[in-house]
Amino acid sequence: MNTTNRPSPRTFVLLAILIVLALVTLPLLAQQALDRTKIPPPGTPPVLRVPTWTKTTLTNGVDLIVSEKHDLPLVSFSLTLLGGASQFEPANRRGLASLTASMMSEGTKTRDGEALSNALQLLGTNVMTGIGSESGSMSFISTTGKFAPTLDILADMLVNSTFPADALERLRGQRLVALTQARAQPGSIAARVFPKVLYGAAHPFGQMPTEESLKAITREDVVAFQKAYWQPGRALVVVTGDVRPADVKTAVERALAAWPAGGQKPAFSYPAPAQRQAATIFIVDKPGAAQSTFAIGNPGPPRNTPDYYALEVMNAMLGGLFQSRLNANIREEKGFSYGVNSSFAYGRGPGAFRAGGDIISAKTDAALVEFMKELRGIAGSRPVTDEELTTAKNALVQRLPGMFGSVAGINRSLSTVWTYGLSDDYYQQYAKSVAAVTKDDVLRVARQYIDLPHLAIVIVGDRASIEGPLKATGIAPIVVLDVDGNPHAGQ
Repeated sequence: MNTTNRPSPRTFVLLAILIVLALVTLPLLAQQALDRTKIPPPGTPPVLRVPTWTKTTLTNGVDLIVSEKHDLPLVSFSLTLLGGASQFEPANRRGLASLTASMMSEGTKTRDGEALSNALQLLGTNVMTGIGSESGSMSFISTTGKFAPTLDILADMLVNSTFPADALERLRGQRLVALTQARAQPGSIAARVFPKVLYGAAHPFGQMPTEESLKAITREDVVAFQKAYWQPGRALVVVTGDVRPADVKTAVERALAAWPAGGQKPAFSYPAPAQRQAATIFIVDKPGAAQSTFAIGNPGPPRNTPDYYALEVMNAMLGGLFQSRLNANIREEKGFSYGVNSSFAYGRGPGAFRAGGDIISAKTDAALVEFMKELRGIAGSRPVTDEELTTAKNALVQRLPGMFGSVAGINRSLSTVWTYGLSDDYYQQYAKSVAAVTKDDVLRVARQYIDLPHLAIVIVGDRASIEGPLKATGIAPIVVLDVDGNPHAGQ
């Protein structure tokens, strides 16, 4: 046997030693090259590329926007209506708008609910339908080749929904169960009580579905709401992705041909919120709760406020970013929470300013002291630094390119411009508008829109353990509410 080309045993040993040395020394060299005591420099900021689009009007009055993106064979479609439950839902039928939207997938004149579901599954997509406080929508994402048949199904749901009685009872039952469950969850309780405290029961923003309103809804109510609400005169269709504008217009005109013209855009005129009272702590009792859920705030401005950019910068440093003042204090420094934040719920009407989060029950009083300290701080007692201002501005501007990274993101962004009545060059001007915000602007809007003397402080938690310490803070008088936001009978 010829062994002249076979490596000797000594060679194998040397190779093994070299491999071991490499495995040991390479990580050490990497550690020496990487100084973990120094924060790495930021990468190159993303470049904002705002997509172009075309805009036309269909025969029945629907506005149509099309934006091309041909890197993937995907299409995003949305049909958005101006106005929602706050404009079109009767006060004694709260929940009707959402129920009607859900029932549109329960069957049409040509398909029952199961057939609709199966047809969409075969196309690899789904039609999402919903109606919120100030707008409603139908939408889907499909491949380019499946766009036309998916659009046909959406049009069938829009025009030919039959609203079967048995589906109404099933969906009503689900909502009644969900309402019962919501009354057991602190976060859901706060989400229902906070708007009622801010706006009052007579304001659309302060009204929520109840057992009584859900049980009162009839099939006739659903049919009437569908007919009155889904009108092309207040609708926008946005199509983004691997499409051509002329082809889209032809396809949408054909699909929506049976949707007759009619309807007007709502005025979004709201009654005044309830008169603001002196700052008050509203406790909703959740016996045995390990955490207290906070919602602190007041009615805020509409989206079209000229102070929008200053408010965005101010809120970013207060509670909008992870490294914001609220989170740095209450989570990072004090350890009272896994996370707290603040926000403005912008809309056509006076959306709420809200600061809050979940707090360890034993630290409820201490956390409230810190919340108030930071709210006073942003209003002037702790001046904004140059570093904070720069960080907030950069965060707002650098998140913008990501909004246009997908067909769905482009669709949402273009729909937003129309929904809030913004200028067509809104995104192109955004960075310049944010950059123009000064520290004086931040201070001014904080003082104007965070109403410290009249804050509503809603806290859902174990009353037996938190009421005494909260009272001892002397921050505000205490009122006890039930889970529906009504005065507690035991007061």
